[in-house]
Amino acid sequence: MRPTRVVLADDHALVLGAFRHLLSSVADSQIEIVGTAANGRELIKVVREQKPDVVVTDISMPLLNGLDAGIKLLKLMPGLKIIFLTVNDDPDLVADVIRAGAKGYLLKNSVTSELLQAIRAVASGSTYITPLVTGNMLSSIIQGDKRERFSKLTVRQREILQLLAEGRTMKETARVLSVTPRTVAFHKYRIMETLGVENNAQLIRFAVRSGLLPA
Repeated sequence: MRPTRVVLADDHALVLGAFRHLLSSVADSQIEIVGTAANGRELIKVVREQKPDVVVTDISMPLLNGLDAGIKLLKLMPGLKIIFLTVNDDPDLVADVIRAGAKGYLLKNSVTSELLQAIRAVASGSTYITPLVTGNMLSSIIQGDKRERFSKLTVRQREILQLLAEGRTMKETARVLSVTPRTVAFHKYRIMETLGVENNAQLIRFAVRSGLLPA
């Protein structure tokens, strides 16, 4: 039986190195790390090249967050198993990632003991949610996301929101997305209208609350 091919993604080099070391030190020959990425756009590129079985990714990453990168990847590779990592135990965020197609959800403070277990579980076709997810969080998943953060905006709008919230100008954002600044401006004002916000500070706060940016 060939090993489970895994790609790891996190924007912190020390964390990424720790994940690699952890899996290399405790995993058997049934798990092979075939690539790493430091942001969502790099993750998409690495996954296209390596075609792994499982992706383990942080949610808050620059250029493109892990959630939206995962949505894009699942359109390209519907059979891909994605495990999301976060420091955020917000029940609505748990609901977001499960509805987006995630097969695993871990909190970073649980990762040492659970990462290998989660990879093996999702590779075999199961779903793994850390036991640190409480009953209230599971109720939120069942009942739906009350704030409907991700249902209000398209993936493209969230991409633009994230890049602008990271401090990039409209021209820089347009260059990253290969669109015109006018297109970015159009989306920005549609985003503000949809969310009912009036300035950049409110946009940034929304991006942080939604998990697009680290708090």
